[in-house]
Amino acid sequence: MNEAEGSEAQGMETDEAVGARGADGHSGIRMLEALLFASGEPLGVEELKKRLPGDHDIEALLIELQRQYATRGVNVVKVAGKWALRTAEDLSYLLRREQIEERKLSRAALETLAIIAYHQPVTRAEVEEIRGVSTSKGTLDVLMETGWVRMRGRRRTPGRPVTYGTTEAFLEHFSIATIGDLPGLEELKGAGLLDSAIPASFQVPMPDDSSDLQEDEDPLEQTLLFDTADEDDGETDSR
Repeated sequence: MNEAEGSEAQGMETDEAVGARGADGHSGIRMLEALLFASGEPLGVEELKKRLPGDHDIEALLIELQRQYATRGVNVVKVAGKWALRTAEDLSYLLRREQIEERKLSRAALETLAIIAYHQPVTRAEVEEIRGVSTSKGTLDVLMETGWVRMRGRRRTPGRPVTYGTTEAFLEHFSIATIGDLPGLEELKGAGLLDSAIPASFQVPMPDDSSDLQEDEDPLEQTLLFDTADEDDGETDSR
């Protein structure tokens, strides 16, 4: 057998091997496609493994499915560490329709949300220190009503103030795969969101939304859900 024939035989063998694997892979991709289409919320790899019969490399199949959908009207995207079907961004204008505009978040709420996202776990007093103005409990209530902010625990300091952090719904709403994908210092500068003349020592913290309590946090008491009077001291937001 000459070199050309050998290469051809090797190619045929590879194709057959790929074909054998592809049959099972195609079945797995079809099942993943069905699950993502039918689900009203993003699905994680572990949950998909439990639902799919047989032994599949779920992550590899998801990446392949994402590739297949890349140029379609619907894309396979990863949000908050989970997978979902979403309308392609360049076609979002087709889904717009006239409707009553929902109340927008105030500047104070947006600033508070950004501080919580980057500095979590953070207390109300720490938010106020960073913003330089007092923050009303109503601002935090609005953010928790949206489902983007949650109470994490209590800081082990006098008064045991509540600590706040972002939620999975926050990642889903802003189409962020993980909290670590929030823009860093250079990206914020490039977007014009930071003054180019900021001090050289200025740093943007590395956000961490881990559900594990830190060493200086205690779990929330059950009664906290019904009694948050200690967080409402009558201060109002000046903005």
